[in-house]
Amino acid sequence: MRDLFIAICLACVAAASAVAQVSIGIGVSLPGVQIGINLPAYPNLVPVPGYPVYYAPQARANYFFYDGMYWVFQNDNWYASSWYNGPWWAVDIDAVPLFVLRVPVRYYRQPPPYFQGWQREQPPRWGEHWGNDWDTRHRGWDQWDRRAAPARAPLPTFQRQYPGTRYPGVEQQPQLQGRNYRYEPREPVVRQHYEVQGARPAATPPPRPQQQARPPAQQQPRPPAPQHARPPVQQQDRPAAQPDRPAQPRDQTPPGKAKGHDDQGRDKGDNRGQGQDRGRDKRGD
Repeated sequence: MRDLFIAICLACVAAASAVAQVSIGIGVSLPGVQIGINLPAYPNLVPVPGYPVYYAPQARANYFFYDGMYWVFQNDNWYASSWYNGPWWAVDIDAVPLFVLRVPVRYYRQPPPYFQGWQREQPPRWGEHWGNDWDTRHRGWDQWDRRAAPARAPLPTFQRQYPGTRYPGVEQQPQLQGRNYRYEPREPVVRQHYEVQGARPAATPPPRPQQQARPPAQQQPRPPAPQHARPPVQQQDRPAAQPDRPAQPRDQTPPGKAKGHDDQGRDKGDNRGQGQDRGRDKRGD
């Protein structure tokens, strides 16, 4: 099934002469194609004044950067890539971000012939070129509050490390992008491209192992130590039997009194015996 899918994709590319127009989702085409742009190194990107967009003044192409992706207008088609030298994906005209379409004519380094006669400080007349249907679907596309324009996305300057022969392949690009470029895009078409390419998932795994390392903190069940101290609490039950001891003096008091009476009786008995002895002495006299 996978081989069949690859064969179909290759057939589509060959039929379109490397200008793929098979759109999926909201406008990004698959697979990536070569559009004749071959930059030897990372391009010099300059901000377009008043727009959240960069352009490449030295490039021989209508080359822009917006919302974390590179945009190229060539052969009357729009292409996008997350890397400065492709591969490129064709983008449907209804999915191209409006801020890219609003860039004035003067910043197109290779303008098509039909741009002639248009005001250089104004955006291209896309509604006139693409027809009333497109203009109706995007009515007011060239009007916006310039004070509410979003900030420019940071440039992925880490890609400067990969000029010429060091340029990474399609399989390596998502991993490098995920590790070195943490920008979160705002445009739906850009988010979809990142999801399809897999650049975002490569950036998220590092935090997860740290969360799995938390189980050592669950060794808090060490409080068994206080459980060993519980036996002393059970020993407190012994003093409960001590209150019965005070009853013992009560049992001793009667014998004490008896001893007192016996002593008195003995004294009396002794006195009587002495009296009898005295009487005998008197009689003998």
